[in-house]
Amino acid sequence: MWAFFVTMDTIKEKILKIVENSLLGTEFLLIETNIRGDQRKRIIEVFVDSAKNISADDLAELSRKINEILSEDEEIGNYRLDVSTPGVERPLRFIEQFPKNINRNFELEYFFGDEVMKLKAKLISVNGKELIFNDGKNEFLINHNQIIKAKVLISFS
Repeated sequence: MWAFFVTMDTIKEKILKIVENSLLGTEFLLIETNIRGDQRKRIIEVFVDSAKNISADDLAELSRKINEILSEDEEIGNYRLDVSTPGVERPLRFIEQFPKNINRNFELEYFFGDEVMKLKAKLISVNGKELIFNDGKNEFLINHNQIIKAKVLISFS
């Protein structure tokens, strides 16, 4: 039983390394990789983002690139590869995700000293790791490392 977990961990590490290497030299940022199932039916989910908007063609090309390398490794077994963007329901995690969301409204949780603050505000600018938000009354300068959770609010207007 222990050998199975070591083997499964080794397979997961191998898949993650293949995915990471596939992204080298591209403008894609790896957000998350989920690997489920066993050798008979493995599901590999890869979530990527970019400073620019990602098209379906971009995702298809990246999927082909990852798939070419994965298919050469027999240890990985049968798998289904899903490559997509995280979607608007997932919080932003990396500073590189923020610039393309300037002028969008956010729901934030962030540290202000020892306190956790909540804020609904529009992202005005990004400068390095500093983000400026405006709630209609005040501007807030928040460093990316203070942010606990940053979620883009969907607007239908």
